[in-house]
Amino acid sequence: MDIDQARTFLAITANGSFLEAAKQLHLTQSTVSARLQRLEQELGARLFVRNRAGASLTPAGRRFLDYAKRLVLTADQARAEVGLPERYRASIRISGRIALWEGYLPQWVGWMRRQAPDVVIHSDIGFEEDIMRGLIEGSLDIGLMYTPTHSPGLVVEALFDETLILVSTRPDDTGPGEDYVYIEWGPGFYARHAQSYPELEGPPQIANIGWLGIQLILTNGGSCFLPARMAAPFIESGKLHHVADSPEFRHPAYMVYPRQSDHPVLEQALDGLRELAASQHVIE
Repeated sequence: MDIDQARTFLAITANGSFLEAAKQLHLTQSTVSARLQRLEQELGARLFVRNRAGASLTPAGRRFLDYAKRLVLTADQARAEVGLPERYRASIRISGRIALWEGYLPQWVGWMRRQAPDVVIHSDIGFEEDIMRGLIEGSLDIGLMYTPTHSPGLVVEALFDETLILVSTRPDDTGPGEDYVYIEWGPGFYARHAQSYPELEGPPQIANIGWLGIQLILTNGGSCFLPARMAAPFIESGKLHHVADSPEFRHPAYMVYPRQSDHPVLEQALDGLRELAASQHVIE
């Protein structure tokens, strides 16, 4: 058994498809199939059930998942940490939604630099699908997101609740107007938004992240829903205004990490995220 076989197994697991795994790994589908076949022969067990929908883990595949993650994670950590300068003892890799990099995660990076200055921090911005894939494959240690999926071997922990509020470039707005920008905050927001605005026609503008919504309304005028902590500096400066009597939506943020890990600073990093989440700077 080699690392490439384990990495290929994890890519298939994360993507649910041999074809998508091949694209991600920049391999041919036949190479992916051959690697998996050799792995199954070495383990003496079938790891995937293949059907029209793609590939799903067998019971043996689910049992092998944690071992595959450890193999890849150990190899990646060895590659990253053996080459570290002597003043560093470890590295940690974290990825999060861009809205969580507004204030919260940079504070955590500062906290880590003070508490563990001998740790290298790899920071990344991503969407849920990419972050979960990295966690499943073992290329990430911690993921921060709003709509995580559950996967064997990973812990999904509620971190704090965002409060989504309607803000506008005009102080006298009473609700979404013709220049309203709908931000795709996830299925939960979609359902509550539709319930609150049943008469609202399809919005003329749609953005997939809050940062983009801010840029659009600051440049062209309009309104959108943003996390209160993200909107606060714009409201304080008078660039945006909280729309009075508009609904507010709870939007929980989660951190996802391996259930079992021998990473030397993972628990410390998680404790720092919890500590900052509990501070007045995050909870509205």
